[in-house]
Amino acid sequence: MKCISIDLDGTLLNSQHQISEENLEVLNKLQELGHCVILNTGRAYADVIKLKALQNMELPIFCINGSILYSAARERLYEATLTTSAYEEIFAILQGLGVGILVYTNYGGFPSTLPPLHGKTKEELNSLFQEFNYDEILEKDNLKIYKLIALLQENQLDKIEVVKTALTGRTDISTATSFPNIMEITSIEANKGKALLRYQQMMDLSFDEIIAFGDGGNDLAQFEVATTSVAMGNAPLAIQQKADIITKTNDEDGFAYAVRHLLDLLKTDEKISIS
Repeated sequence: MKCISIDLDGTLLNSQHQISEENLEVLNKLQELGHCVILNTGRAYADVIKLKALQNMELPIFCINGSILYSAARERLYEATLTTSAYEEIFAILQGLGVGILVYTNYGGFPSTLPPLHGKTKEELNSLFQEFNYDEILEKDNLKIYKLIALLQENQLDKIEVVKTALTGRTDISTATSFPNIMEITSIEANKGKALLRYQQMMDLSFDEIIAFGDGGNDLAQFEVATTSVAMGNAPLAIQQKADIITKTNDEDGFAYAVRHLLDLLKTDEKISIS
């Protein structure tokens, strides 16, 4: 059995944040062939299941860069959190740098998760971050903090390196730049690669191959544990250089193209359909 681990935004999803019919067909065929198909995303669970194409599919979902693992039956298998003290320290650093801050928790995202912010203007984002009272987060009962996102405006992109430097040396966190303007911060126990290895162990599985698809910095961890890594044509050059294979872009059904033509994973299925 092969494991096919797939990022969502910029990979399986096109620029309209939708799954094309071609990609959906390939997902279904991979499952029919008995492969383990996993969604391995930085998104929160609630933002994954909003995608109509996925709502009736039974497949494991790894959320928030491996912070929470769900089985195909939507059972929560594992979660990794940031300590309150780590959160307060990192929050203070990010606030001091003047970047937008998103906080992913068991109560949802504050002041939002990332997907709803697509298309927001600079002014709208500034209002969102300036008006939100972050003190309310720590007042919640049994709070679990999964991730912080440092979100930069277009004129702040040089600050990504400043954020990286400010967090250098911490041994309790994982960091990844999923997009040029986004820094994601999770527990040291949470990244997409560790999630794959953890799931394999927890479910007592032995994958013949792990094939990982992605387009961003948070996908490098799954590239590292994969037998074959596939970067999207829309991925930054630095990500493509870390991959074994480069496919077409997410707007050209690059996932489906790689499965059908570069990896030939549906060969058996295609022979059956021809006969």
